[in-house]
Amino acid sequence: MQLRMVRILVVLMIVSNSVLAAVSVLPRPESLQVEKGSFTITAGTLIVHEEGSESARRAAEYLASALRPATGYPCDIKAAAGAPAGAIALLVQDAADDLGAEGYTLDASPDTIVIMARTEKGLFYGIQTLRQLLPAEIMGGQVAEGVKWTIPAVTIKDRPRFTWRGTLLDVGRHFFPVDDVKKHIDLLALYKMNVLHLHLTEDQGWRIEIKKYPRLTEVGSLRAESPRRGNRTEGDGTPYGPFFYTQEEIGELVAYAAARHVTIVPEIELPGHSRAALAAYPELGCTGGPYEVRTRWGVEADIYCAGREEVFAFLEDVLTEVLDLFPSEFIHIGGDEAPKKRWDACPRCRARIEAEGLHDSHELQSYFIRRVEKFLNSKGRRLIGWDEILEGGLAPNASVMSWRGTKGGIAAAQAGHDVVMSPTSHCYFDYYQGRDRAREPEAIGGYLPLKKVYAYEPVPDPEQLDPSRATHILGAQGNIWTEYIHDYAQVQYMAVPRMIALSEVVWSPREGKDYGDFVARLKAHLAHLDEAEVHYRALDPEPAVVGSWKSGEPTETWAVREWEIGRHVTGAGKIKVTFLYTGGGCRLDVRSVEIVVDGRIVAKDAHWGTTGARHEKNTYSLEIGEFPAGATITLRAQIRSDGGTDSNGEILLSKEG
Repeated sequence: MQLRMVRILVVLMIVSNSVLAAVSVLPRPESLQVEKGSFTITAGTLIVHEEGSESARRAAEYLASALRPATGYPCDIKAAAGAPAGAIALLVQDAADDLGAEGYTLDASPDTIVIMARTEKGLFYGIQTLRQLLPAEIMGGQVAEGVKWTIPAVTIKDRPRFTWRGTLLDVGRHFFPVDDVKKHIDLLALYKMNVLHLHLTEDQGWRIEIKKYPRLTEVGSLRAESPRRGNRTEGDGTPYGPFFYTQEEIGELVAYAAARHVTIVPEIELPGHSRAALAAYPELGCTGGPYEVRTRWGVEADIYCAGREEVFAFLEDVLTEVLDLFPSEFIHIGGDEAPKKRWDACPRCRARIEAEGLHDSHELQSYFIRRVEKFLNSKGRRLIGWDEILEGGLAPNASVMSWRGTKGGIAAAQAGHDVVMSPTSHCYFDYYQGRDRAREPEAIGGYLPLKKVYAYEPVPDPEQLDPSRATHILGAQGNIWTEYIHDYAQVQYMAVPRMIALSEVVWSPREGKDYGDFVARLKAHLAHLDEAEVHYRALDPEPAVVGSWKSGEPTETWAVREWEIGRHVTGAGKIKVTFLYTGGGCRLDVRSVEIVVDGRIVAKDAHWGTTGARHEKNTYSLEIGEFPAGATITLRAQIRSDGGTDSNGEILLSKEG
């Protein structure tokens, strides 16, 4: 009986995987049922939109524009009542009220496809699901010959869990042209993300035209050099810029995003991260300058002077032009990493503290933020900032983006403020994706694998946040800071597929999350990314951590160390062993690595490897033959530290070939 049950389970797993391959939707819908048969789009297939619905007509135009390039079909559009046989029908109906403003249903049968929603947004998201259900070639920009444009018969009901589903793109450190930003908007839309947080101003560059203050772009959009690739302490000697978006280009991006139901939230940093603005207008700083646009990454001591009234007049002028360009409800003002050194030494700032009855410079920052919030509120907008804006007291109507963990977000939500969760632990896509940094592009640091992104839960446990306050968690956001990201292909590599994992975190129901299921759907979907020419990171299995060394353990004389690895070696084959330095003042030298099975050496790789500030030849290749079940398998290495004993690291094992 047990054997029969095992066989049944195996069959079910095979069927399940085949269904996943055929019906791969990301993020996972609220419900999806596979029916019998399929629908095939042909040259005669009509796209029908509900009569009298401008929203449905716009959605139909978008669908047609998405289908025509790859199919070569006319995809004619027609207004009609109901869903004629053989058509793709887009219906805006009150019957979809229970799906909310962004939900939809998609019913595909051999006769028709019907996408129904309460709003245009819902129809748009249904269309994204339809695109994913089609063969991968639909993502290409040219006619794909010989493809049968078949969609499996399915019944889908879907709606988002959170209202804020976004990514940040930092254009201050490295700039990305309009066409690249549009590509990013398209990626967001495909996975039902709806916010692009555009980080427009930084110490290293001001990237938006402000007509009243032309020197912001004449001076602030150009820096003398950037940190050298591979050595962040030295300059590359190459001027960077001038790079910025004109107001016409901003208008173009806002319109492009709006057509895809993505809201661009601009960030104008204040009071810190403002060195580029001070270089253009030095009278806005505490010392009066002169200042230069910062050429190194990191935190800058020079910030806007809180004691000068002209600073607030300047910021209101800048924000007035920003508000005219961006219709978003939220305006991000940064508020992070603002050192108080200049304020503490500035007589104007000290006078402001005394005049306003403040206790210290932290409360002065709160005063600064409150003044800006009052201005934004007077224009019908809402202020959002990084969690440092909690310091000294939170502005009355401010919302918080929690990045230094979740503590700030929890405190803000508990106090009744709206929050977007974006902790470094799960949402910083500028972190390394693999443990072995030598095999990854240079990054800022950290380690954030795909599995950890997928595991994120934006709503804290009831022990941390009163459940009645959970509605203040608007959603979550992945951040793409670009100190070490030089072009858009690398943006995609760092964001995809981690951004897709986050899309499922913020869209799909919390119940039923399954990383294995997600990866299976993602693998089936990769062909779509290939056709769209997205430069994503491959889904290589992460190596296993089979051992480590800690400060004080290795000595400056050669010694043999052993680690038990039996549970990580499942059979014969080739494996790679990598010694990965993680910290300390000394490198680790390795001169031989062996695999020992039941006390007998079965594989050996003897070469000198070094792991420390630089990794050189620190990977060892070994081949293991068949071994008896239950054998004791040991990794043995000759190692020493160089220049002391302060060295820490991990030993990674992965299959080769």
